[in-house]
Amino acid sequence: MLRPVYWEEGAVRLLDQTRLPHEEVWLTLTGWQEVAAAIREMRVRGAPAIGITAAYGLVLSVWGLSPGADPGPPFRAAAEGLSRTRPTAVNLFWAIRRMERAFQEHQSVGLPGLKETLLREARKIHEEDIAANRLIGEHGARLLPPGARVLTICNTGALATGGYGTALGVIRSAWVAGKLELVYACETRPRLQGARLTAWELLREGIPFKLLADSAAGWLMARGGADAVLVGADRIAVNGDTANKIGTYTLAVLARRHGVPFYVVAPTSTVDPDLEEGGKIPIEERGEAEVLSPYGCRLAPEGARAWNPAFDVTPAGLITAIVTERGVISPPYHETLSQGLA
Repeated sequence: MLRPVYWEEGAVRLLDQTRLPHEEVWLTLTGWQEVAAAIREMRVRGAPAIGITAAYGLVLSVWGLSPGADPGPPFRAAAEGLSRTRPTAVNLFWAIRRMERAFQEHQSVGLPGLKETLLREARKIHEEDIAANRLIGEHGARLLPPGARVLTICNTGALATGGYGTALGVIRSAWVAGKLELVYACETRPRLQGARLTAWELLREGIPFKLLADSAAGWLMARGGADAVLVGADRIAVNGDTANKIGTYTLAVLARRHGVPFYVVAPTSTVDPDLEEGGKIPIEERGEAEVLSPYGCRLAPEGARAWNPAFDVTPAGLITAIVTERGVISPPYHETLSQGLA
């Protein structure tokens, strides 16, 4: 199974997702600043994968320190720097908080012991994510009818997680169970994560799919071509409002119009217990060039401007169910989500 990030001999090894699908380039990162840059530049992306990578980055902040050095300042600088990389995905902050707790509880054991403790915690975060994804896949696959035709957006597979995937993990499980007929993968403009990454993963595993222009999703549903919509999440408020890749809200509205079940698929670490509703989720806005000149190819005329929100928020009322490693959570989410987290 593909793991897009892992620890190896004092370094973070990272599959550069900006080079896919044409090249498989593995980066070797030896400083937390390099990790922060990789997250910011979307060389790693997907909420769970960002959190895991940040955890390993915090290990790097103390790994090269000499005996007798004070690990506090470099660790705190790394935690602050990594937390500034991307604002929407709550898994980033969740993982940083877990590493901070491990640091605080074990900083008195001495530097060698602290290093091993932090590495052990980062690996635990990683392994827990993979285990959660497999459970999510099992729970979600049960929701699909035999011969399901599934519509998805962005990339929610192994590349976006520690391995296996969330919404794409459900697709994997459904395929293994013999319940899946076809996947429709939205291209996911402007960075084309569906066309570049989801297609790459599905091809590797022999799962049948067709790419779909984002704007064709409504017509697909109108023709009865989709039995379910499966999407990931970067942050879920306690009332069920969900932030995900831009275009997700549009799919939710279309799914409601055409009577297609709309499922959000994410680990419980994506639920922000401190956020009451989706209007308070910080939405990252990225540079105009991603729209005007995607991957260096100028499409718009010189002088054109662009607005480039990376995420949108789907209201809880449009979500049929939220699939987590603890099971399928149904409305009313302001009651059931807190129960699912207990």
